[in-house]
Amino acid sequence: MKFSGKNVLVTGASRGIGAAIAKELASYGLKVWINYRSGAEAADKVKDEIITNGGCAAVVKADVTNEAEFVDMIKTIIDCDGELSYLVNNAGITKDKLALRMSLEDFTSVIDANLTSAFIGCREALKTMSKARFGSVVNISSIVGEMGNAGQVNYSASKGGLNTMTKSFAKEGSARGIRYNCITPGFIATDMTDELKPEIKAEYEKNIPLKRFGEAKEVADAVAFLLSDHSSYITGEILKVNGGLYV
Repeated sequence: MKFSGKNVLVTGASRGIGAAIAKELASYGLKVWINYRSGAEAADKVKDEIITNGGCAAVVKADVTNEAEFVDMIKTIIDCDGELSYLVNNAGITKDKLALRMSLEDFTSVIDANLTSAFIGCREALKTMSKARFGSVVNISSIVGEMGNAGQVNYSASKGGLNTMTKSFAKEGSARGIRYNCITPGFIATDMTDELKPEIKAEYEKNIPLKRFGEAKEVADAVAFLLSDHSSYITGEILKVNGGLYV
């Protein structure tokens, strides 16, 4: 995979899909900035693994729902590296609950973490990448943002908004040479899905045409492609990585 830029910021990269994305991008020679909000030890572990494997990484703490902290984080990266070539908005949370029992705080906190934070990142990337007339952003959405899901009104709204927001940023960024794309993973094997009871997991797998959960690396591979020069004529795209569950 070929990359013309030299560094990337991955939000929420201390574990799960974010950590897999960080490791994958580092393997292509990019300097990876590993963002975390809490869990410094986990973030350092990802960094150490990347460096052990010959890559380059740095850890940066910021609450991406806080505009000032997100802006300062990008400033730190630019002050250090002179540029920000790529951004992966991966950070997010869930607060699953049936709508009848969902408080406004349950709703707005998920919107802030999953959608508002990505808006801040996309906007700031547009500002800084415009100077170089080059850059690529990938937003990590969800299959739920396309098809909805009971008990996830808040999460569905945040990811559905992220999908269309990505298309809007793609239209604004194209004249400046900046691409925006989105990935919608389905069921991916992570520490969260590992907690599912075997019988529940088996029931989910029966509904997936490929008959298995995806691997975090398979999402990371898709991210690498959409950031790289190999997708230089792709922008505003919603790429499904769901094993055929929703087509």
